[in-house]
Amino acid sequence: MLSLAISNCTVSQSIYNPPRGRGIDIVYCDDALLMVNKPAGLLSVPGRGADKADSLATRVQNIFPDARSVHRLDMDTSGLLVFARGADMHRRLSQLFRERGVKKYYTAMVAGRVENNMGEVDLPLNSDWPNRPKQKITFAWGKSSLTRYRVLAHDAVMNTSRVELEPVTGRTHQLRVHMAAIGHPIVGDTLYGGEAGATAQRLLLHAGVLSFIHPVSAEPLTMVCTSPF
Repeated sequence: MLSLAISNCTVSQSIYNPPRGRGIDIVYCDDALLMVNKPAGLLSVPGRGADKADSLATRVQNIFPDARSVHRLDMDTSGLLVFARGADMHRRLSQLFRERGVKKYYTAMVAGRVENNMGEVDLPLNSDWPNRPKQKITFAWGKSSLTRYRVLAHDAVMNTSRVELEPVTGRTHQLRVHMAAIGHPIVGDTLYGGEAGATAQRLLLHAGVLSFIHPVSAEPLTMVCTSPF
């Protein structure tokens, strides 16, 4: 059986150094919701302490005071985030995410050549409490977690593969843990990537596509945000 242990070391806390500037990259905006392209290195919402007050949520709320965060991306992940306009829209959009009514697709660069053109990773996840914020695969008490992947390209020189990832479930660090578990960690992942974590200046993971039914118009809404790598 494949061993699913992914490091047991203590995670060190680095200094928060968010991208400079307070501007935001708005991809879509109407009276009900916003979609914003979050840069890598910026928190989705404020963290604990004054030194972690800067976040995409606070930057958005400086311009749109009624904006409310609906979901999150890891600090090191870039890409699309949805903000609701007002309490009612926040409730409706949160329910949409909770009931898996939102299709999410990510682009990632992973270490090695992924041989199968497409596949699934179905491995349960839970918190690795002694090594927070890390997650771990555990069949005893883990929550069901499913990731679908599709290979987009190979780079023989860099020994990497560009893949599209679809998190069917939305567990913390799901894509990162799942890809590491099958032997193809995401390049630049300092938590789960091993040697691959040191080969890029950022985590090469980008939330590039969000698709759902608009809560007001009831029309399909799909937004695409091109990967920066």
